[in-house]
Amino acid sequence: METGIIESFFLIFSGSTCLAAIALYTRQPLLVAYIAIGCLIGPYGFSLINDASLLNEISEFGIIFLLFLVGMDLQPAQLKDMFGKSLLTALASSTVLFITGFVALILFDYSVNDAIIAGIAIGFSSTIIGIKLLPTTVLHHRHIGQIVVSLLLVQDFLAIIVLIFLDGWSSDSSNLTIHIGQVLLVLPLLALVAYTVVKFVLLPIVTRFDAFQEFIFLSAIGWCLALATLAQWAGLSFEIGAFIAGVSLATSPLSKYITESLKPLRDFFLVLFFFSVGAQINLPLMLTLFVPIIVLSTLILILKPLVFRIILQWQGEKSEDAQEAGMRLGQASEFSLLIVYLATASSLLTEDVSLIIQGATLVTLLLSSYLVIFRYPSPIAVSARLRRD
Repeated sequence: METGIIESFFLIFSGSTCLAAIALYTRQPLLVAYIAIGCLIGPYGFSLINDASLLNEISEFGIIFLLFLVGMDLQPAQLKDMFGKSLLTALASSTVLFITGFVALILFDYSVNDAIIAGIAIGFSSTIIGIKLLPTTVLHHRHIGQIVVSLLLVQDFLAIIVLIFLDGWSSDSSNLTIHIGQVLLVLPLLALVAYTVVKFVLLPIVTRFDAFQEFIFLSAIGWCLALATLAQWAGLSFEIGAFIAGVSLATSPLSKYITESLKPLRDFFLVLFFFSVGAQINLPLMLTLFVPIIVLSTLILILKPLVFRIILQWQGEKSEDAQEAGMRLGQASEFSLLIVYLATASSLLTEDVSLIIQGATLVTLLLSSYLVIFRYPSPIAVSARLRRD
């Protein structure tokens, strides 16, 4: 018997609460608990939630709102400032990791398509881990916080470009060319519509009723879904529309207030997204891919911190800042999982390689978190000396 939506949410959130408590007691990242509950109660675990269409809808909603909230952090003024040293660093590090992932998959005898997507997927670092493990004082008042945040924001921007590319990639190169042309035409028009509506319609209304927090909350959600739907109708995707909706609101003087009011929503959809990731992991099959997963994980954990440190030192950063930034950015990303999800849904990625990337991502998220919390200040550091909120 299929589990209904209410029972599914009960299982997801009550199970996540139990595992999150264990994670907090043992100083683990919470996203590990969310992925673990997906593995346990999903189709490849105890199969308490096994409705494929429900899982797909949960994933879709989670992705839409996560990209909306990513867009809210990407203020255009910040984007202008970032196109310099951070862009060069992000591109150089992603290129090195792309080559590494590509060669590793080719040596394991996978196809060129699989190797390309794997190389792209491992080039990004985790925004969630990076931000969550930065103490507030480091985040806002120290240079290392500026380095880490600017690099993460640039990588988020590059990841969005990759998602647009994946949305049109197919075995027929002419289809990809047509889609890129469509994107180049439709995307600026959609951005212009978003900017115009926000400036002349949404902001005046929200400003008029800004004393009512629930109205701002509803307006933000409605705007996200409206632009996501418009983007889908225009031939793009829900995800790209949601991202543009977030960026358009980031220009508002109320953006920080809106972001604060949406934090509970962000956490809600983080749970759903990572649960859906865990639910799609075939653990028995993943264990048969143990060797490539460990090899790829090891390459990421060694090369990423090293590459970031070398590039940042070459750009004139202090040795200790370059090393710390490299360690904090030395993992694969939630965008790696998102790229895998979209590539698999479009039949661009085989199941084996999908599981290899997912496995390597989970391993590096976990081990990289350990390396940071045992060595640098963080809100969940094991040592009281390093614990900073």
